[in-house]
Formats: sequence, structure tokens, C-alpha cells
Amino acid sequence: MEKFNMANLPTRIEKLKNIYNEVEIYIKRDDQTGFELSGNKIRKLDYTLYEAYRNGCDAVITCGGIQSNHARATAIAAVKLNMKPYLVLKSDKNDDYSGNYFLDQMIGADIKHISFDDYKNRRAEIMENLKNNLEKKGKKAYVIPEGSSNGLGNFGYINAYREILEQEKELNIKFDYIAAAMGSGSTHAGLFLGAEIYESSTKIIGYNIYNPKVDGQEMIYDLVMDSKKYIEIPKIYKKDIYINSDYVGRGYALSNKEEIDFIKKFAVEEGILLDTVYTGKAMYGLIQDIKKDKYKKGTKILFIHTGGVFGNFSKQNLFDL
Repeated sequence: MEKFNMANLPTRIEKLKNIYNEVEIYIKRDDQTGFELSGNKIRKLDYTLYEAYRNGCDAVITCGGIQSNHARATAIAAVKLNMKPYLVLKSDKNDDYSGNYFLDQMIGADIKHISFDDYKNRRAEIMENLKNNLEKKGKKAYVIPEGSSNGLGNFGYINAYREILEQEKELNIKFDYIAAAMGSGSTHAGLFLGAEIYESSTKIIGYNIYNPKVDGQEMIYDLVMDSKKYIEIPKIYKKDIYINSDYVGRGYALSNKEEIDFIKKFAVEEGILLDTVYTGKAMYGLIQDIKKDKYKKGTKILFIHTGGVFGNFSKQNLFDL
């Protein structure tokens, strides 16, 4: 698939200093794909924004929460490509407007605030209406779904899987599991599809940080199937999709004390900054499962650090510093 090359790749893999129950944990630093464009989203945007560019679009529309990493990365990448970014963000009067939202404003994104209910039930309709209104004004707009999660966005992590295979050879290691936070889904879908395409035995584990009621298997399966628009894919079995929803906690972008304490402890011990929305919850869940002996001794696990540190600035009051 054709794409831009905005992400700084390959991202390095490093081993965590602490060993939990004789399980080795490695971390792939996709938080270092860039500074303004940091995180997993830019891998996907390399593909989706290329399609917008190829179609001659001069405006890009996407959506997310007020601290959306995807919205921030999309806005900055769009400006670099001479496209005007339009963001549809769910928010309420209690939101903190620092962090990613501050960067959205700095880059000059046109921002539309909508309620949580409208975001849940009408965001696609709202973005389509915005696209139609822009086209009446002579602009050509391209709509990117939440998290750039669709069949095209999956290629970001299909490509990342190939990158991991090359790094396994360099490091002389074979990972038993690859774990990552699961939100809108295409990071997991891409990794899963990559493992299938390259006939790897490594299991992909998604730590659901979004909604305990979501059928993660169904969501990921549908995303994987969406890539059939672009390539021939192997036979996929839904039962082979592993989603852990035990550590959603209070819900998407909501933190509890255990998670916050863990993120701070992890920073002090490892010198790595996790975020409160995605990686903090997912790594917390992974470590809890290791401590509960859900992974055998000697297991080698690669955790994908998908970024998100800018969102921590809006949660400073939760940390006991």
C-alpha cells in the first residue's frame, strides 16, 4: 500500500529493568514516532492521509475526545500536508483544555464541540454534514474515523508487525505475546492481521481501555475484514482474537488511584512515561496478570507503547507529587 513516511521508523525496542514473576517484558517505543506526531496514530495516518492527498483533498475531518491523541496527530499532519484540519470533539464543561487540546488550538484546527450523547450516536452524521457544508464552500474534505480505525488504517500496524519481525532477528529473540491498549481497534487489528499474514505464532493481546461492554472480538474481526477492500487476507477465526476487558476501570479516560499510583511508580522505576488513558491502563493490566501467574515463567512479552503523554497534562491534579 502507498503511504507517506511521516513517522520516525523503526521505533526501538528496549527491555524493562524489572522482572515480574520471571516474565521478561520488552517495550516498543511507538511513543517516539515523532514529537508533535508522537504515538501509534501516525502509523495509520501515513496511509489514510495519503489517500486524502491522492484524492486531491484540501480539508481533513476527524473526531475524538477532548484529549484525543488521534485528533492532535491528524491536525498536525494535515497542516504539514497543506490540508485544513477540522476536529469534532466530545467535551463537557468540566473538561481541562490543556494537553492535546492546547496543541489542537496551537496548530489552528477548526474545532466543533459536541455532547457525549451526540458523539456516541451521531458523530458519523455530524462529520458527514460538516463535509457537505465544506464542499458547498468549494473545499474537498476527507473524513477519517475515530482513531483512523478502518481497513486502510490497519496497514499502519501490519507494517509495524513486519518491523517487529526484523527486530526479533536483530535481537535474537522470539516474543510469545505482543500486548497493547485497545481503544478504537486498528492497532490490534493491524497487529493481528500482521501475525496472520506472516504466519507468526505470537499471540496478540488487546487490553481494552475503552468500554467493558464492547464485544472486542467482534469489533476487531470487523476491522480485519475491512482490509479485504485492499488486499487478500488469510482465513481469520474470531476465536483467535484475544481481548482482556478486566482493567477498563472507571471507563475511557477515567482514572482510579491504583492506575495513577502505578503510572507514577513505573516512571520512577523505568524512566518511561505512560499515559492515563491508554498505556497506563494497559500496562497496569498486563503487570497484574503477570502477578496472577496468567503468563508462564520465561515468557517474553512485547508491549507496544502507543503514546499519549500529552494527555497527562490535564490530569496533573490526580498525581501525588
